[in-house]
Amino acid sequence: MPTATLSSKGQITLPRQVRQALGVTTGDRVAFTVEASGEIRVRAATDDVRSLKGLLPRPRRAVSLAEMDAAIARRGRRR
Repeated sequence: MPTATLSSKGQITLPRQVRQALGVTTGDRVAFTVEASGEIRVRAATDDVRSLKGLLPRPRRAVSLAEMDAAIARRGRRR
């Protein structure tokens, strides 16, 4: 079983075997859940950007760059 040592700042380095099992790399987030039994669960807290596909509806029509610029200009004038 992999182990880690707690630093004076309350930090640990996850052993390679644990990082690989979680599928995490540098910069990824890890979430901890404390169960009622006192057991601690660790999971990767990162989602692949592809999981966002379909979150927003498709636009009704394509918008040109000129239309985007005009909308931005109109919004800027309101302030």
